[in-house]
Amino acid sequence: MFYVYIIQSQKDGKLYKGFTSNLEKRIKAHNQGEVKSTRNRRPFKLVYQEEYESRKEALRREKFLKSLQGAKTLRNTIEAFPGSSVGRAGGC
Repeated sequence: MFYVYIIQSQKDGKLYKGFTSNLEKRIKAHNQGEVKSTRNRRPFKLVYQEEYESRKEALRREKFLKSLQGAKTLRNTIEAFPGSSVGRAGGC
């Protein structure tokens, strides 16, 4: 399985979108500062995830979410996700 995920920085409220085959390990890596692009924005919390059977599907979805069109629809999708504070503190 592959996962597309969105995490939100507890420091500045900004979102990070990515994909992985091991969601738990990847979130831990973000929070331990092992990911260069997010190191200075720790800690993070998971605000949204999707599961895919193939790497190709997950990459396609990640690319869409990082696009302008994806960003426009993303907020509505993750606001309904339990525990999300997107739209209340921080943003896409």
